[in-house]
Amino acid sequence: MNSQDHTKQQSTIWQDEATRLAYAELANVFYAREIPSLSAEPDIDRLQRRLNSLPYYVERAATHIVLGEVPLELDSHNGCWLAKQRKCPEWQAEEAQAYFTAQATIGLVVPVLVVDLGITSLYLDTLDQKRDGRWHCNQFGWFDCSGKALSNNEQANLPTTRFLLKPNKALMTAACCGHRWQYHKILPPRTLGLREMLLASSVNWANVRKKQQRK
Repeated sequence: MNSQDHTKQQSTIWQDEATRLAYAELANVFYAREIPSLSAEPDIDRLQRRLNSLPYYVERAATHIVLGEVPLELDSHNGCWLAKQRKCPEWQAEEAQAYFTAQATIGLVVPVLVVDLGITSLYLDTLDQKRDGRWHCNQFGWFDCSGKALSNNEQANLPTTRFLLKPNKALMTAACCGHRWQYHKILPPRTLGLREMLLASSVNWANVRKKQQRK
């Protein structure tokens, strides 16, 4: 598809009332979700930067979501993805090591299992560095090739129990929906921020173990 056809297709999509309504609902939800965290920012310079960039990220997230191809039910009113919650996942060290040693690539969206105060949650993150057989995630820091988190002073503010999991559709779905468990009992989902909502739209759902190739 050439650029003119793509522009025409997008223009046609935005003429759809349901699409425009979903976009407006998502934008409103994202602003309402992000502003409280901004009000707690103590660094004035950082607050200014975040305020300046907020409209861009809200528009980008809402657009990517309504025009994207995430195969999950969207609740635009609450700004979240919906799917049936399954049993609590577990870290499989050998499976993870085989995958992250030979197949993973920088830029891939991956599921991270976090256990904090007895609550297990799945998060979305991206692989942004590889060094000496170790992988670094943008938010959750360094992991060894089996997916076990590496503890050091730089990561002192991160949850101590976290694992990088081999991606599959069930895990990516659970992470996109904010699924949580407490001692294997299902809890209400957590709310995803703008960053993770954008990451969900960046997943290569045709093959979640390979990064999406942008057109």
